[in-house]
Amino acid sequence: MARYFRFGEHGTNLKTEMLAGITTFLTMAYVLLVNPFLLGEEAGMDFGAVFVATAVAAALGTLLMGLFANYPIVLAPGMGLNAYFTYTVVLGMKVPWQTALGAVFISGLIFLLLTVTKVRELIINSIPPVLKHSVSAGIGLFIAFIGLKNAELIVANEATYISLNSDLMKPELLLTIFGLIFTLFLMVRQVKGAVFFGMIGTAVVGMITGVVEIPTKFFSAPPSLAPTFLKMDILGALDMGFFAIIFAFLFVDLFDTAGTLVGVSNQAGLLKENRLPRAGRALTADSLATMSGAALGTSTVTSYVESTAGVATGGRTGMTAVTAAALFLLALFFFPLVEAFASVSAITSPALIIVGVLMASSLKEIEWKDLSEGAPAFLTVLMMPLTFSIATGIAIGFILYPLIKIFAGKGKKVHPILYVLGAVFIARFVFLGSI
Repeated sequence: MARYFRFGEHGTNLKTEMLAGITTFLTMAYVLLVNPFLLGEEAGMDFGAVFVATAVAAALGTLLMGLFANYPIVLAPGMGLNAYFTYTVVLGMKVPWQTALGAVFISGLIFLLLTVTKVRELIINSIPPVLKHSVSAGIGLFIAFIGLKNAELIVANEATYISLNSDLMKPELLLTIFGLIFTLFLMVRQVKGAVFFGMIGTAVVGMITGVVEIPTKFFSAPPSLAPTFLKMDILGALDMGFFAIIFAFLFVDLFDTAGTLVGVSNQAGLLKENRLPRAGRALTADSLATMSGAALGTSTVTSYVESTAGVATGGRTGMTAVTAAALFLLALFFFPLVEAFASVSAITSPALIIVGVLMASSLKEIEWKDLSEGAPAFLTVLMMPLTFSIATGIAIGFILYPLIKIFAGKGKKVHPILYVLGAVFIARFVFLGSI
């Protein structure tokens, strides 16, 4: 094992790697509650099957990353992409979840082809940093808005469209507020696994106060995967009208994965001459994880930035990932707890809001004083929560950026790929309406 993972070369050992894997798992275990809630409770898929798909897809993707690429990076269904799957595609566009899974599978296949042919590097280099950062921040605002809406802290208002709930003394709302404050306290105190432990703490307080029902049991055999296994409709997703859906899945996964790989590897000291060794293997693992996740019955599987928690604990090799993968499989037997807690918005909503806060940190990377950068970024970020659509925000950013650069006399600095994508999105609005 030491030879396979090259412990000596990376200055680590089995104990350190396993501890790092446990740490990373705890920091992102909330996905086991949140993902089944979004795809199961909200999108109409079978809750139990989505839970199993989430855990198994995370384990498979993470094992691939650990054994094939030897990186201490953990994968799971991506936050933001699962919200896009649910609220924009299934609920917003009325696309059957089977077809949405087909779109996820196709995006993973395209990702794999782009990686193998090395076209991926050309695309990544063609997209300006401002669009990458604004998309990430916009998804953060979108997720936070969903959390506020689901908790009913934000409600509909005929005069102002939305407003703060006037009845903040409702027990459910008080529990949500407690969960948010408690989780923020843990994060500020730099407690590893703060989001996960925040959800557990909120659940315990909810059970004590009677807001959350006490589970009748804690362990059971995993639910059946049959309701979602191989139910993806690939042919349906190949319809030209679903280009924007596939592109959004692909775009977010492409840059989220690239950014996470570089960021985590840099923190671990794994970059060599500012280049990522075995990058092709890591990206291949990510794309295969997305395809297998779609086959199992979950949204896009991607690399998690929470992997930095394990790296900070000393994780340097794929053994960290293998340890986390084993814990995802072990979590399959805790389904009664997930079923009891995930349907309570007071437990899941604070996690969504916190994740939104973390993703919005990308705003600091944008050059706001340059209007040709700031205007497309601002409207990309703003339109995601206001239109309740990640794809619409992406489309507006890709249309406005090259246009405003032309106005600023900087049109030659824009990569030709951006002009092509901008024209495609304009055609999408003209002929097929909103995204």
